[in-house]
Amino acid sequence: MSDQAEQLRLQIKQAQATKIAKTIAVISGKGGVGKSNFSLNFSVSLSKKGYRVLLFDMDIGMGNIGILTGNSADSSIVDFFQNGAPLKQICTRGPENISFISGGTGLTSLFKMSNLQFERFLIEFANLQLEYDFIIFDFGAGISQESSNFIMCVDEVITITTPEPTSIMDAYSVIKYLHFQKSDLPVYLICNRAQRDQQGKATIDKLKNTLSRFIGKEITPLGYLPDSKWVQEAVIRQTPFIVLNPNADISKSLNKLVDHYLLSSNREESLQVQQSFLGRLKSFFVGRYEV
Repeated sequence: MSDQAEQLRLQIKQAQATKIAKTIAVISGKGGVGKSNFSLNFSVSLSKKGYRVLLFDMDIGMGNIGILTGNSADSSIVDFFQNGAPLKQICTRGPENISFISGGTGLTSLFKMSNLQFERFLIEFANLQLEYDFIIFDFGAGISQESSNFIMCVDEVITITTPEPTSIMDAYSVIKYLHFQKSDLPVYLICNRAQRDQQGKATIDKLKNTLSRFIGKEITPLGYLPDSKWVQEAVIRQTPFIVLNPNADISKSLNKLVDHYLLSSNREESLQVQQSFLGRLKSFFVGRYEV
């Protein structure tokens, strides 16, 4: 145990001194807003721009990234816990050279690890961070106490909403909750399924202004994605819509959104030097695992 703890210390120090993957949590207040579809296509767009991307399905037991890609993974996070498979081994190659880790079935939570499993996860994740530019966690709808602890350790959060009033309210609630847990956590906002430009802009402005006025939370709007027939067609064909039809309006909007994200994220990074994801994760769970 002490040898593994020392190994973890060294790997965290190495991660802090080396360019490592940026960690992003993609969340939503309610289900059915197209979050997983966004996570997949966002990852593919980043990969097509030359970045190395790992998509981690955090909707444990109910994940559908493998289904959306048409790539039935031979292994999943379940194999990490139940069979001792290394994290690197359960990474599956997806479209446009992205990698993904399937949420699998038969497991109810990633957050109820034993101390030994938690230690092993940290050590192996440190190695993954050296191999990618972005690691994107696609979380299930809503937030539990356990998942919020993990989300607050990532570098950035992308929140997905739609123009529906219930979706806007749920997005507000989840951002408010995270803000009072960790006020300096960078949060980006995207409106999905906008019927027209004005609706997408109005949705974003409403949520942004409400957050600023009532809780003092400043977020970064990334834009909106139009409602599109190509999304459903892509799901049926189990292909990312940005691959199925790169010239569709939604694909062009996504690429612009990704460019906006990259500019905003780099600007945010230049303003502050943050503790590494692993360092925050270790500190947050220090009560259950000490090194």
